[in-house]
This record gives sequence, structure tokens and C-alpha cells, in this order.
Amino acid sequence: MGKLTAQKIKNLTPGTKAQKFFDGEGLYLLLNKSGKYWRYKYRFHKKEKTLALGTYPTTSLKEARERHQEARKQLDTDVDPGLLKKIQKESNYQINKNTFSEMAWEWFSKQEWADSHRIKQRGRLENDVIPYLGRRPPKEITAKEILTVCKRVESRGAIDGAHRIKTICSQIFRYGIAKGDIDSDPCRDLRKALTSYTPKNMAAITNPVEVGELMRAIDGYKGSDITRTALRLAPLLFVRPGELRQAEWSEFDLKKAMWRIPAEKMKMKKKHLVPLSKQALACVKEIEPLTSHGKYLFPSVRTASRPMSDNTINAALRRMGYTKEEITGHGFRSTASTLLHEAGWDSNIVESQLAHKDENQVRGAYNHASYLLQRIKMMQDWADYLDKLKNES
Repeated sequence: MGKLTAQKIKNLTPGTKAQKFFDGEGLYLLLNKSGKYWRYKYRFHKKEKTLALGTYPTTSLKEARERHQEARKQLDTDVDPGLLKKIQKESNYQINKNTFSEMAWEWFSKQEWADSHRIKQRGRLENDVIPYLGRRPPKEITAKEILTVCKRVESRGAIDGAHRIKTICSQIFRYGIAKGDIDSDPCRDLRKALTSYTPKNMAAITNPVEVGELMRAIDGYKGSDITRTALRLAPLLFVRPGELRQAEWSEFDLKKAMWRIPAEKMKMKKKHLVPLSKQALACVKEIEPLTSHGKYLFPSVRTASRPMSDNTINAALRRMGYTKEEITGHGFRSTASTLLHEAGWDSNIVESQLAHKDENQVRGAYNHASYLLQRIKMMQDWADYLDKLKNES
């Protein structure tokens, strides 16, 4: 049909159904009864997306093509133009060209984070960074200015938050260096400038005798069968709490005793295999008659269309008498990591099953099937060990 022309667009009249008229390279005009809308169809990280570019005639063919080309340039630098536009629209602060704000939101749009982490990072930028540095040219921002921003957070008693703000700023500046827009990261001059902070590890029980007591307490849990099964699987599988509570029946192959977690559910955005020991498989089969008619293994008590609350496991542990300083749902991962390493298991195998990001660049290209045979054996040995601890009094 060829490219669109101004005259052709002007003469278009809507029919009974919506129609698309393509201009090339994903740009098209959507025509329906309510009007004419410019759209750009593109793919970002293998996902198909659509970007709104304006409404005709307010946005002319020439303007639509210019916006289309700008979006394509963003894609060329691995920036999602749709996400960047959403940030610009929702942000309380205008994003001007050649400002720290522009560089910061471009960096933000490139990150592949879990939704919960994305929300936290966005909040830190919008509340603690952009209002103070956003309008400044990144080349002119000094270490003293960044320190002032961090100290403002620190003054609220958020020592950890101040360090996180410094890290975010540093990552943004390093992104700018990689793009060739700036030459240095002023955050490098802030070493030891903030109040020292020691991160708190997730509370976990690592004493074998106490682990045995915990396993017995879980078996004796008086709450719902669904919650008790989740509690029993948590130490056996030692996945992240969010991954466990959002487990779907479609992800489980009971014949092959394998749980395949899709990439979008994982913190590192890479699909993950969880071998099911005989004990774990028994737990899953035990709950099958209760919830397999729905989507989730552990549905919400309010509606089967949603998974159980993210606080269910922790609330159950509190009911059992364990404080948050003793054990949390996330702490089962530390329990497994500590005791498996102490048992002599190769760190590569343990870390692979934990789905941790490996900072070693050689091993960093994580393969979801890495060490699978060894992991299958390890998971069964781990389940047998937990049974041994549970049965020792």
C-alpha cells in the first residue's frame, strides 16, 4: 500500500471496524469511530509493545514520524520508549534534555527488576533524588551535591536508605559514562563519607538442633492445610517467599518431579528449575485435591484468582511462637545455604539452586539447567537431612 500521505490520511473515514494503516517500521495510524491515532508497534526484550504517539490532526504525519524516529533511537540504546514515556507522564518533575533527570530515567527504563523492587527504586528517585538534582546538567553535579542529597536521607534516620541513594546515583553516572555523555562518577569521591551501615541479614535458624525443633513445630501447625503445606515446602525448596506463594499448578511436572519457575517471576529474570524431593512431591500431591482446580497452589483465602498474602508465612511463624528476630520466610534460604555449605556441597551447586546472581563474569551467564543432576541429588539429600533433624529429639 505504500507509505501514508497527508492527503490520504485526511480522506480516511471510519468503517464498522477499527483499521490500521501502516507507514513503515512499525508506525501506523489507527482509525476507529472515535478518531485517528498514531501508534508505534515495537518489541523490547522479545516482548511486543505499542506506543501512542499522538492524535491526528493535532499530531501531523511529519510530527508522528519524528516521534517515531526518536522512539527508535531510544530502542537502539536499549531504552524502552513506552516505559520512558510513562515515567515522564507520571513524574512530578519535568524531564528536560541534557539533564540528570533525563539520564536517570533512561537508566531506570533499562533495568529488569521485579515489580516490587522497581516501585521502591522509582520512589527513591522521585522523592529523594530528582527534586534536588533532576534539573542539573550531569556534567556539573559535584560530589558535595550528592552528599547533601544523601545526608538529607540520613537525617531521617534512614542510614541504609542514604547508602542506597548513593548507589543509585553512582549507577546512573556510570550509565552516562558508558553512553559517552559524561566522563566521571562523582560518587567515587564519597567513600566513607556517609555514616557506616551494616546490612541486617534475614533472620534465620542455622543450628541443626533448632532446625529440627522448627521442623517439628511446622508439622504441628494448627492453621489451615494450605498454609501448613506452604510452611513445609518453604525449608524443603528454599525459594524466595514470593516465588513460593505465587507457584502455579501449570509450572509443576509431577511425573518428572520438577518445578519450572518462569523468568518473569524470578528476581534475576531467568527461568529456574527446582527439583522436587520425595518429601516435597508428597507435599504437593497432598494439597492437589484442595487447590488444583484453580491457578495457584496456595490461593488467597479471599479469592482463588490471587495467591496467598505475602505475609502468610511470616504470620504463621509468629503464631508458632517464633519472633521476626529468629526466623522469617526468607530465612529458610539462609538456613539451607549455611547447612548445605557446612555439609560440603560445592558452592556452585548451592548458589545455582538458590538462583543467586554470580558476580564472577565467567559463571555469571547463569544457565537454569546448570548442575541439574547434582542439584537433584542435593535436594533429596537436603530433604532427608531435614527429616533426620526432625526425628531427633
